Amino acid sequence: MRRYAIIRSIGILALAAGLVSGCAPDGRADAGTTPQASPAGGKNEERLWHEASAKAPAPGMPLQPSLAPLIKELKQAVVNISSTTVVKNPAPNRRRQGGDDEEQFFERFFGQQMPEEFRGTSLGSGFIINDEGYVLTNNHVVKDATDIKVKLDDGREFEAKTVGRDPATDVALIKLQKVTSKLPVVGLGDSDALEQGDFVLAIGSPLGFRESATFGIVSAKDRQLTGSPYDDFLQTDAAINQGNSGGPLFNMKGEVIGINTAIISPQIGSGIGFAVPINLAKQVIPQLRKGKVSRGYLGVAVSELTPDLIKGFGLKENAKGALVQSVQPRSPAATAGIRPGDVVFSVNGKPIESASQLTRTVSGVSPGGKATLGILRDGKTRQVQVTVVQRPSEEALARGELSPDQGEDEEQGSPRKEGEEKLGIRVAPLDPQAARELGVPENQGVLVVSVKRSGPAASAGIRRNDVIVEVTEAGHTQAVNKVEQLVTTIDKMKAGEIAVLRIVRGQQAVYVPVKLGGEAK
Repeated sequence: MRRYAIIRSIGILALAAGLVSGCAPDGRADAGTTPQASPAGGKNEERLWHEASAKAPAPGMPLQPSLAPLIKELKQAVVNISSTTVVKNPAPNRRRQGGDDEEQFFERFFGQQMPEEFRGTSLGSGFIINDEGYVLTNNHVVKDATDIKVKLDDGREFEAKTVGRDPATDVALIKLQKVTSKLPVVGLGDSDALEQGDFVLAIGSPLGFRESATFGIVSAKDRQLTGSPYDDFLQTDAAINQGNSGGPLFNMKGEVIGINTAIISPQIGSGIGFAVPINLAKQVIPQLRKGKVSRGYLGVAVSELTPDLIKGFGLKENAKGALVQSVQPRSPAATAGIRPGDVVFSVNGKPIESASQLTRTVSGVSPGGKATLGILRDGKTRQVQVTVVQRPSEEALARGELSPDQGEDEEQGSPRKEGEEKLGIRVAPLDPQAARELGVPENQGVLVVSVKRSGPAASAGIRRNDVIVEVTEAGHTQAVNKVEQLVTTIDKMKAGEIAVLRIVRGQQAVYVPVKLGGEAK
């Protein structure tokens, strides 16, 4: 294999030499460069050499296009970030009480007691996006950092403070302190316009080697790595290593189209790197400047529109969108009339082709803002306007809770009745649609629509969207099918007494004891 490669290379070089010397591809010399024959009938090799040399490019002329001018310009705004984190020892005085295995190990091998805190450092990259000194980087580069130092290409060093972080997208915004002179900046491009195969350039500080540049292509788009609805990574074969995190990925116009974020199997150097699309970062930058990211929320569970679903619903073969599997009661989607079985194919005119794309697009709408959804229902398209609310935390979503705007400590609507106040909840009739969506029997129970923070019901573990089907007071059990039945029973009880509620949650039913609040009578 190696011998073949060498021979092939020699052949290519010989062909190149022939072209440079003015020979035709078949080996015949051009008419204007015919070498003189020697008296013996052979070619004058010395003259042929001089003629070939005369046609060679002059020293200093570029033989091929180069990225050098682009790199020289862009690297000025790419920065090296070093951060310090401090981890507290959770029990610094345990050694005095006999210690534990970890502390004994530390003392045995280091000859001293475990310190009260540990300091760690990390290196990453970033890029300056405006002359005020704002720098975009990865969240994991500056997470929990107590000190951040930033070094520029020209040698200037700055201290920096974290302005805002967004773990969901792994994007962070920091700001250089005490900026007294002009800063180099880079422009942000359009990552949606990228196509597989486009050339890209990465600049950063891999493994601590500052101002390193690597070149490659966009290997793929919309890569999923963690299962998060915000996964939308660009994949590239431009070499990315530890320390590149937070650095820019440029297109050939010199625009940032991604934030280098992750690699696969760095030990084996697989050559697969991932970057956060800059359009995703641009959605959160205005909120990062305010220090907190709030996302829009519809209140629907959606899934991919698979070929079998397309066939089963009788849709066109090329149909694209996100299939609504369920709608949370009293959510923005429910209020707007969105139904299970609807297919969302656009948001504010932007095409939607997947479930995760719908989540990401809606999350980019500020809470309280309006979104126009293009939906397909019963073979007909329609436009539905929805006022989105703030997206709950992932933990709240896992519990089936709505947004804080429509949940805990809710004071909108009519005041709580006394029975509700004692429990610290608000309840409503359980309509047939809500019963079907929650998977509980119809005409049995009342729906918990909000739970007061730190109230009696919350302390007992009752959640929003639980269904109360029974209440037991002093050994007397009563079925609950109407709101009045629950509140009347609780009204008769005194503060501090125990009401046992039977709660239906999905396919499970449990008894929950609640110590009533309110003033003792």
